[in-house]
Amino acid sequence: MVVVLKPNVPVEKRNELIREIESMGVRVQVTEGVDVSILGLVGDTTNLNKYRIASNEIVANILRVQEPFKKANKMFKPDNTIIEVSGRKIGEGYFTVITGPCSVESEDQIEGIAKVVKENKAAFLRGGAYKPRTSPYAFQGLGLEGLEYLKHAKTHTGLPIVSEIMSVDMVQRFVDDVDIIQVGARNMQNFVLLKELGKTNKPILLKRGLAATIEEWLMSAEYIMSEGNDQVILCERGIRTFETYTRNTLDLSSIPAIKKLSHLPVIVDPSHATGKAWMVESMSKAAVVAGGDGLIIEVHNNPACALCDGQQSITPDEYSVLMKKIEKLVEFEGKTLVC
Repeated sequence: MVVVLKPNVPVEKRNELIREIESMGVRVQVTEGVDVSILGLVGDTTNLNKYRIASNEIVANILRVQEPFKKANKMFKPDNTIIEVSGRKIGEGYFTVITGPCSVESEDQIEGIAKVVKENKAAFLRGGAYKPRTSPYAFQGLGLEGLEYLKHAKTHTGLPIVSEIMSVDMVQRFVDDVDIIQVGARNMQNFVLLKELGKTNKPILLKRGLAATIEEWLMSAEYIMSEGNDQVILCERGIRTFETYTRNTLDLSSIPAIKKLSHLPVIVDPSHATGKAWMVESMSKAAVVAGGDGLIIEVHNNPACALCDGQQSITPDEYSVLMKKIEKLVEFEGKTLVC
């Protein structure tokens, strides 16, 4: 339920109404708009006295929220969310590119790639220290050693780092060491992990699950936000369909759908979506004009010898060429390229 207040309501009267509503057993989220304020009611609203609330002199309207996600809902927050990390903005009006290898393989490798991508307008450095793999025999990442290498690369380049978390027991370490904590597709519905991340003040990059609907994806964001952390960035990385030619099927229609339903920023991962390096450029450009707020692209200095997902990684030279095109498209769309 959303309670729309009349313009220029005194803070004292608004707070009095909030106390009255909360006495009925729900929590209230306040959203300050340019012209009006909105009270989002979170919890079981089935037994609320709607007429009692509507009769208050400062209430302009009451709207029912049909979707099960509340805090992520655009009705709760009409203005799109902009998340700021280390002076870099992600969201409405900005386009942010996160770049780096699928996994951290060595200190020289990650630092070398970090320097190249920074020179070519990357805003963040990505790299997996822990890697969830389908096969238990595949490379699982360097773990804490990989995190240290990422921190060294940040020190040398100034690029904030993005890395994927695997388990609840690593939450505090990631809060200390990582600028944006990534939740991978396989953990999108790891609700215990999501709730713990919701108790932090770190931005969370939430990837869409392997076959998750848009509503399921937003409900996972809701798990994080319900614990108090509103800094959620959604990432479309393709979903599993009957098609086997590509690794996944990139659902670019999810971008306008999310924009209609939610205020959260959404970026696109063309590397995991297609699984083919030669497709990354075209899908990256499509993501820009589809309304995406950014990209997360895999770049490797030697894809043929990569320990993880080399077939979908582009080279630094290819990335340089791509970013020149992305920059022009971002400008055409009237956005600011963050770097």
